[in-house]
This record gives sequence, C-alpha cells and structure tokens, in this order.
Amino acid sequence: MQGTIAVFIPIVVTLVIGIVVVTGIYFHSKEKQMMIEKGISYEQMVEFLKTKRNPYTWLKFGIVVMFFGIGLGLGLLIRNYSDVEEWVPFMLITFTGLGFVLAYLAERKLEKNKQ
Repeated sequence: MQGTIAVFIPIVVTLVIGIVVVTGIYFHSKEKQMMIEKGISYEQMVEFLKTKRNPYTWLKFGIVVMFFGIGLGLGLLIRNYSDVEEWVPFMLITFTGLGFVLAYLAERKLEKNKQ
C-alpha cells in the first residue's frame, strides 16, 4: 500500500511546482497587459517594476533557510543521543520560526537605516 502511494509523491510535487510557475507567469503577463491598456510607456513600466521589488528578499530567504538547517542538524544530533524521535520536528519548527522572526527584524533594521 505504501509503495503505491510513494509513486504519486513525485508526480504531485511536479504538478504543484508546475502550477505555481505557470500561475506566476500568467499573473506577471496580466499585470504588464493591464499597464499597456492604461497607456503607461515602456520606461514608466520598467521604473514601476524596479520600485516594486524588495531588495531584502534573498537576505530573508537565506536567514530562514540557515535557521531551518540549524534546526534540522540540532534535531538529528539530539535524536541520536536521546533516542526520542520528536526532537527533529520540534527543532525544525522552532528554529524556522526563529529564522522568520530574525529575518523580519533584520529587514526592519535595514529599512530604518536606509531612511
């Protein structure tokens, strides 16, 4: 029974990733089409799209991924020494949440320094 379910996992993951990518492309092109319909010139469109980007996106992503890795490593390390399986998800959730909080604080501090 588990073998048949395991076959569908990569299929479902591929479908979900494909749907997300196609939806992102669709909405991006729809946004540009709406700008053209409103009569915005190419230069104004480029300027608008530049101001829309968040310069700290990759910083926040890196902080969250780093804390996810730390949580995974600590959870596996503690599990090996204590033989309690629940440490891995506990540490993953705790450190990922801590990563999100620190990413928010880092962005807020950088925005304050920018102004």
